[in-house]
Amino acid sequence: MPAQQGALPEPPPPAPHPATEAEQLDAVPTAPRTTAEDDPTEQPDPAPRVTAGRSGPSPRPAAGYEIEKRLRAAGALLVAGIDEVGRGAWAGPVVVCAAVLRPGELGPPPEPSGRPLTDSKLLPPAHRDAFAEVLPGWLAAHALGASEPAEIDEVGMTEALRRAAVRALDALPEPPDAVILDGGHDYVGGGRNVRCEVKADQRSVAVAAASVLAKVHRDRLMARLGDEHPEYGFATSAGYPSPVHRRALAEHGPTPHHRLSWSYLDDLPRWRHLRKHRDPLADTGQLSLL
Repeated sequence: MPAQQGALPEPPPPAPHPATEAEQLDAVPTAPRTTAEDDPTEQPDPAPRVTAGRSGPSPRPAAGYEIEKRLRAAGALLVAGIDEVGRGAWAGPVVVCAAVLRPGELGPPPEPSGRPLTDSKLLPPAHRDAFAEVLPGWLAAHALGASEPAEIDEVGMTEALRRAAVRALDALPEPPDAVILDGGHDYVGGGRNVRCEVKADQRSVAVAAASVLAKVHRDRLMARLGDEHPEYGFATSAGYPSPVHRRALAEHGPTPHHRLSWSYLDDLPRWRHLRKHRDPLADTGQLSLL
């Protein structure tokens, strides 16, 4: 099955690379949905690999196949991992990537820079870029879906995430038998065979691959938007509330790429009249900005 480039065009790589985003921690108390039975006779994967940091040992867990193996044992031949990026940003889209493993033997993922595949936020920008070059050819397929700021303002983040995820999954050349979702809340729905796993981007090769491809795509997109609006520092903040971004908002107001339903506008006296207010009853199960 050929590698899928996704529903979104891939922007050219910019310089410099955006830094890792700082996201708010506000967990949703929702129990993971399990759709495949664990096999008590199955042997777990070996302990995760770690790599050493500059100032002594620094754990960087390598993603493994424990979750994928359980789904394969339950009859899922094509397994996809999905992950999102941009949920907590003030500007730009939220992007979801669906990455599908090849149906054969679960071999080790590539290590183009000598660092094991894991959550994109644990990888330096150059290493993420290196993975983004080789993962599309190594995977069976991948696809990207997005929800733009206007849609986020209209429907809220929970529904925007669902739409972006469905767009990514629908853009795959063949529907997966099972989907691994990073987190404890199934925002995909629609009767799909979804398994929610906390920290799946550090435990699942498929989700880690989706994490890297989603982040590289969105970072490059935000850097392009930064060329149009250099005063906001999108190339380094990726739309998150950095000091440069905050100062530009206070002075110049929001761009067409900003989310206008968010409360940051309440703290900007010159621009708070631009805030859009949605019906609070329009959403159910609204997610945090984790």
